[in-house]
Amino acid sequence: MKKLDESNPEPRGDLQLRVLAMPSDANPIGDISGGWLVTQMDSAASIVANRATQGRTATMAIGDMSFIRPIKVGSVVCCYTHINSIGRSSIRISVEVWSRMPEDDERQKVTEAEFVYVAIDENRRLRSIKES
Repeated sequence: MKKLDESNPEPRGDLQLRVLAMPSDANPIGDISGGWLVTQMDSAASIVANRATQGRTATMAIGDMSFIRPIKVGSVVCCYTHINSIGRSSIRISVEVWSRMPEDDERQKVTEAEFVYVAIDENRRLRSIKES
């Protein structure tokens, strides 16, 4: 199992998505749902994948993910992305999630994972990634 790197106090990559965690995003015990968080991470990574491949992509895999702290309702949740590699028809993107309360400047790392996308055409068939 991949261990999160807490020795790096700053996010790695570019801020791709910032969203406020709302009460409707919480699980029954009042913390933000892990499923909601994965959706935000997938959205952030897909923005990068679509731009980098110059077209449509589809999520193919998500790497190991561990949650190191809960997210409170009202937190500002930030997804940072970094392209790890681009292949013939696939792209690997790291996503780190950091959160902070609106009144606080201290952000805390919540989780990270690698998302793998494949480039697809208008018929949803695999396509080669264009050279930039």
